[in-house]
Amino acid sequence: MFINRAVVWFSIALLAASASIDAASPYAGQETREVKALSAQEISDYLAGRGMGLAKAAELNGYPGPAHVLELAAELDLTSEQKAKTEALFQKMQIRAIPLGKELLEEERSLDHLFAGRSATPDALERAMFRIGRLQGQVRQAHLDAHIEQTALLTPLQIEKYQRLRGYEADREQGHVPRPH
Repeated sequence: MFINRAVVWFSIALLAASASIDAASPYAGQETREVKALSAQEISDYLAGRGMGLAKAAELNGYPGPAHVLELAAELDLTSEQKAKTEALFQKMQIRAIPLGKELLEEERSLDHLFAGRSATPDALERAMFRIGRLQGQVRQAHLDAHIEQTALLTPLQIEKYQRLRGYEADREQGHVPRPH
């Protein structure tokens, strides 16, 4: 009986130890980040004006994006005029998105400092979140606007080909073919 109790207590101790190991936060290691809430990749993406999936609502509903249209220019048989307008649209989007991304990054740094400095209050947090939310919306809109403008530059056939090339076959198989807008 004594051996069985010892085995039971050892098993309980072993389970407790392994449970505490499994309880580590998925955020462990992120406390050393430059900006705690953003990965190095996210920071790089904001500073470079990359889309980061911000325009999925457009992309997945048949509104091509200028970056991918330029990547697929040959396959889409873009005319020289379409290519020039798409390049200009891409630059216009970046001219909007990059400064907003930089400003957003600064606001995220300020939020981080608010908490790191132990000066977070409900009022200060509300002000910070208002600024961050506004900037996140503006960055996203810059990308979504570009998708709307890009769609107007393409023919229905090019849009359909874009959808195929990007691998969006599921909608077509279910009878939904994205239409130009």
